[in-house]
Formats: sequence, structure tokens, C-alpha cells
Amino acid sequence: MISDIEVPTQPKGSKSQHFVDYIINRCQASNGVRAALKRADNPATEYQSWEVLAGFQVNLEYENQRLPYAAIAAAIARTEPGRNGNVKIGQAIARCYEDGNASDQAKAKLRRLLACDSVAEACRIVRPLFSLIEARGGLTLDYAQLLDDLLWFSHDDSQLRIKARWAQDFYGKSSTGGKDE
Repeated sequence: MISDIEVPTQPKGSKSQHFVDYIINRCQASNGVRAALKRADNPATEYQSWEVLAGFQVNLEYENQRLPYAAIAAAIARTEPGRNGNVKIGQAIARCYEDGNASDQAKAKLRRLLACDSVAEACRIVRPLFSLIEARGGLTLDYAQLLDDLLWFSHDDSQLRIKARWAQDFYGKSSTGGKDE
């Protein structure tokens, strides 16, 4: 069992990776499912995605579990990737701007994400970031790793490590590279 202090990086075959694959497959198989999942991160319409989320054994009663799964499912449904990507959220924010991690706008987006104190707030803040990344970067995010990060975000010891990793990914050497393969 993983301790609360450890923040896992995404192993192949993890539950988060299986969820990403499940959502990609469900979206490819049905436009109706994809349409319902596009609304999963909107509080007024998220209930339309519950059948799909419950089908993956997501406990809908717990916001700290439901919201991350819903946010990732909605992002996948909107972008329609063929597979999980390998671009981390910090890298993607930097790549959306010509100046990369030197851009004041990029730094402001990162600071806002790092200022989040709860899972609900983090899920609310990543929603417009997904649109920005899709519009400006055309990158394929590592949705499985981001899902793991959001699921672990409610653990105090993990939250700081997650934020540090997001910042490191933003400021790291690969933050101004080209598009995802």
C-alpha cells in the first residue's frame, strides 16, 4: 500500500492509466458518451456523466474522488486523444506561450494552479487550462499522471510534493520544447 507521504508517478497498468484508456475507448465507441462526458466538469450537468464514471467504480458520493475523474474525463472527451500523452501539466502551460516559462502569463497560470488548497479548487482551475493547452499548444497531456495528482491532492503531505513537481515541470529543461510526439 502507498503511504500518504509518497506521491506516485504513473506506473503502467495503474488504475488512473486504465481509467484514461477506458474513457478514450468509450468516447471513440459512442458520440453520446463523449457528449455526456464533455459536460462532466460542469456542476450543473456533471450528473450526465455519472453512469460512465460509476461504470468504472468511481465513488460518486465523494467529491475528492468524483471531481478529478470528472475533470479528466471531460478533458479527454473534448480533445479526443488517441492515447494518453506524456506532457505534464507544468510543461504544457509553459509550451502554450512563445516565451515558454519566461512568459508572465504562463507564470500567472502556474501560480494560480499552485495556489489551490483543495481538490475542488484544483479541478476548477485546470478546466480552463485544458482549453488553453488544446487551443495554443495542441499537446497531449499525461492525463493519467494528472488524475493521480488530483486524487492525491487532498493529502496534506502529498499536496506540497505535487505542487513542487508541477513547478519543476514548468521550469524544467523541457518546458519550452516543441509539440508532443
